[in-house]
Amino acid sequence: MAVTTDRGMGNTITILGVESSCDDTAAAVVRDSGGRAEILSSVVYGQTGLHAPFGGVVPEIAARAHAEKIDLCVEEALKTAGLSLDSLDAIAVTAGPGLIGGVIAGVMCAKGLAAGSGLPLLGINHLAGHALTPRLTDALDFPYLMLLVSGGHCQFVIVEGPNSFSRLGGTIDDAPGEAFDKTAKLLGLPQPGGPSVESAALGGDPARFDFPRPLLDRPGCDMSFSGLKTALLRARNAVVAEKGGLTEQDRADLAAGFQAAVADVLAEKSRRAISEYIALAPAQPVLAVAGGVAANQTIRGILETVCTNAAVHFVAPPLALCTDNAAMIAWAGIEHFRLGLVDEAELVARPRWPLDPSKRSLIGGGKKGAKA
Repeated sequence: MAVTTDRGMGNTITILGVESSCDDTAAAVVRDSGGRAEILSSVVYGQTGLHAPFGGVVPEIAARAHAEKIDLCVEEALKTAGLSLDSLDAIAVTAGPGLIGGVIAGVMCAKGLAAGSGLPLLGINHLAGHALTPRLTDALDFPYLMLLVSGGHCQFVIVEGPNSFSRLGGTIDDAPGEAFDKTAKLLGLPQPGGPSVESAALGGDPARFDFPRPLLDRPGCDMSFSGLKTALLRARNAVVAEKGGLTEQDRADLAAGFQAAVADVLAEKSRRAISEYIALAPAQPVLAVAGGVAANQTIRGILETVCTNAAVHFVAPPLALCTDNAAMIAWAGIEHFRLGLVDEAELVARPRWPLDPSKRSLIGGGKKGAKA
């Protein structure tokens, strides 16, 4: 993947990144050389075929697949970059949050590589990897506003530094990506749900069904998508009861209505988040978006319009860097390495790891800590 960015700093740093937090096994090599960031390799082994029969990701299957493929993925990333472990400065790995079996597979692999090579080990928050991606692709200066919108997470954060995030709001239940997956399942569309619903919506009428826009009647930037999913279920059932089934047009209209509702919620909440962010008087105001749902062209388009109207620059990384990948983990590792934030061999895998621990958990804590 030939993504390079000119930056204003010296010293060459080359880091291997490893990512295995959900159902993509990934490894990448990223170099920051004389102010120029370059992705030397980015390899992703997907698991869609393994999980398709179950209508969603099965954690045990995902963990086993990671354990079987992660060393091969690392080997391919190094080979593609034309480097050996001796050429690296450190190894970065997703240490959470995520499906714990997969996270453990990645952390143990990285620990073994670090122990065998004597390289420093960097434990990276998966969400921080997404949040720092615009620094890799567009060399953004701090602070910038970030909308993280993925399968498991959705939140607005002000990115103040490589390890400093201030959350303005987020989802109190389902993340949009999770809602897209469940919607696809309800409509009999294949997984992953995001691309399937987006494709079906292309031929649909978004105004046919009157879906709610949750929490728009309340102040703040928090979001909710669980009720929207339930509304779609009821609308689907009503059509099935009337017709005895769903036509392709019914599916398209339901998909389009659902997608429009999600986009409207994200647009209004983005306007509110931008207002809070602008109050800090950033020199060059930016809203960046990352995460798998950021690949949705309808959602990208409406967010870009919001930014244009607010005189805020809009940044969306290339599609391959919106979904889970290891280049973002390697880049976050470079940012941490420059600050001397190196972990020891005692690094542990974490199923939950909030970006802003100073804020109360949106979804709930429990024995393992806050989810987001």
